[in-house]
Amino acid sequence: MRQTEPDIPSRRAFLALGASAAAGLPRMLRAARKHVPIGLELYSVRDHVKKDVNDAVRQVAKIGYEVVENYSIYFDYTPEQARLLRKTMDEVKIRCVSTHNSDKALLPENLSRTVELNQALGSKHVILASAGRVTTAKGWHEVAEKLNQASERFKPHGMRTGFHNHGEEFKPVDGKIPMDILGQDTSKDVILQLDVGAALSVGADPIAFMKKYPGRTASMHVKDWSPDPSKGFEVLLGEGAAKWKEIFDVAESVGGIEYYFIEQEGSAYPPMETVERCLKAMRRIRA
Repeated sequence: MRQTEPDIPSRRAFLALGASAAAGLPRMLRAARKHVPIGLELYSVRDHVKKDVNDAVRQVAKIGYEVVENYSIYFDYTPEQARLLRKTMDEVKIRCVSTHNSDKALLPENLSRTVELNQALGSKHVILASAGRVTTAKGWHEVAEKLNQASERFKPHGMRTGFHNHGEEFKPVDGKIPMDILGQDTSKDVILQLDVGAALSVGADPIAFMKKYPGRTASMHVKDWSPDPSKGFEVLLGEGAAKWKEIFDVAESVGGIEYYFIEQEGSAYPPMETVERCLKAMRRIRA
């Protein structure tokens, strides 16, 4: 009895199979990536925070956010207030992993207080939200040195520092881009926290920036922007100019992203409804 020859795929079929697998590779890689917590920059619900920060984080946790970034208001807390807020967050299973800070938090005489409050909250990232008015390239080199010095002070405590851009830091000063000065002059331990909407508003390319400084975007402000002046930063996430799918892909493959923080400066909806809509939009975009 003659045995049937096994089916051997043709070269054309084999190549087609390979092309099909390659086409599905980006999707497979996205599925294999580590989980990146989606957080909220609490400035988005600042009126709630000023009224009752403990109630604010309870509402934010109920909406579905995993982490938060507290803004500079926290620096006025007593250590006891910070510990009480941490207790509330533990109860509702949400974490404060980052804080935004004015330049006074990085002054040598204030670093001990900064460490104490961030430890009480559970935060590991201490981000300089603004360097104030810096009008020369020399001034930006000095900001970089301040960040390097703070970085060394924070290291023994398991903390990192970083800088958060506004639009101005992507505009030339003495022929140099301030964000490039910071990217080149600071240690790789210093986070370059990318505010996407602010970058877009001055024509900067957030994707090119992350590729230029790989591994430095440990956190990101997920904020959209519209060129329509009637909308600007009040456009909801996913309804502006940002190419979010590409941005997330680069952040997760090249940027070194650890946390996403949705930030909304305002909208046509109440703040809590706004941040809930933005979270749903982000989950839909990344799905």
